[in-house]
Amino acid sequence: MLTVRQASPDDAEQVLGFIRDLAAYERAPEAVRATAQDLRAALAGSDPRVRVLMADWDRQPAGFALFFRQFSTWEGKPVLYLEDLFVRPEFRGKGIGRDLLRRLARIAVETGCARYQWQVLDWNQPAIEFYRACGAQVLREWLTCRVEGEDLARLAAP
Repeated sequence: MLTVRQASPDDAEQVLGFIRDLAAYERAPEAVRATAQDLRAALAGSDPRVRVLMADWDRQPAGFALFFRQFSTWEGKPVLYLEDLFVRPEFRGKGIGRDLLRRLARIAVETGCARYQWQVLDWNQPAIEFYRACGAQVLREWLTCRVEGEDLARLAAP
């Protein structure tokens, strides 16, 4: 019933659909500025900027996991960073999210990553509980810093 495959640039429209679904779930549908063209470019080439696992349930698009590599200076090794994990509500409870997390863990181990990490919104208790059940630690002492828009332009100015 479940099939998981690596996305190609041809999957950009579907990936964008999942991103929009996730943004709506996270109460920020207006925040998506990405286009299919952006995603097509990010997925292209021999060393793409991002990779995506696409999950289908009975040949229907059910979920995705978008990830990329970072680097740990303290470990001196790469880190697998999960940017987005989303399973459409009608497909939840079938083990799709857990399967995607496991596959990413295998990729992290196979590629010599020091760790595998991601973020979760503090109000998303079902996700926090799910991640903990999968063995994840929720690190409350680390806060995310972000600079964007006009503030980014101002910081970048000479």
